[in-house]
Amino acid sequence: MQILGIDTSGKNASVAVLSDGRLMAQYFVQTKKTHSQVILPLCQKMLDDLGMTLSDIDRFAVAAGPGSYTGLRIGISAVKAMAFGLAAKCNGISTLEAIAYNFAGTSECYVCAAMKARLDIVYCAVFRIHGESVEYCMEDCMITEDEVQKELIKYKGRIIVAGDAAEDIVSKSENADISLAPAHLRTQLAAGICMSAAAKEGKEPDEIDALYMQITKAEKDLLEKK
Repeated sequence: MQILGIDTSGKNASVAVLSDGRLMAQYFVQTKKTHSQVILPLCQKMLDDLGMTLSDIDRFAVAAGPGSYTGLRIGISAVKAMAFGLAAKCNGISTLEAIAYNFAGTSECYVCAAMKARLDIVYCAVFRIHGESVEYCMEDCMITEDEVQKELIKYKGRIIVAGDAAEDIVSKSENADISLAPAHLRTQLAAGICMSAAAKEGKEPDEIDALYMQITKAEKDLLEKK
């Protein structure tokens, strides 16, 4: 099965193709252009370099959140359009789970995936890595950085912290078992999206929704007016 994955949940744009468990390509770029300008041309360039077309893709996968409201909508819309057009299945993947999949296949450890939400609040989840297995220990949630520190005390053994909030969390920790993920594995990557999707059943495109985890700015403004 050939899976095309897209991540537009943050500042970076990333696309990848996974074929029967083998990573065929991954393109990653940080650009000042909007994801709507970058993501589809990036997909096309990757497929051209692989000598493939969209019709060769069996399933599509996308970061469904948490993350940037606009970025998530762009990525999900792109995947839905491609999947609908080809009558293909797709998957909406937790951005935090995809980060944890960056470490699948490493020696047994825990991965704390943490992304900045606002002020000292982070999106966070904790996973146990055992070979190729990635298992949730703490589900996706919004908590303070101090609460993350309290949560990580529960886990015995090596803990790798990844995501754009990782440096802050590690710098404040006094736990010798906690370490910062290397730069090339610290961020959201489309390969992780593909790997997570490969472990799941495909869904219909209209079943994929964004997992915002907090209300949008427009909703906040409306509540303030009321």
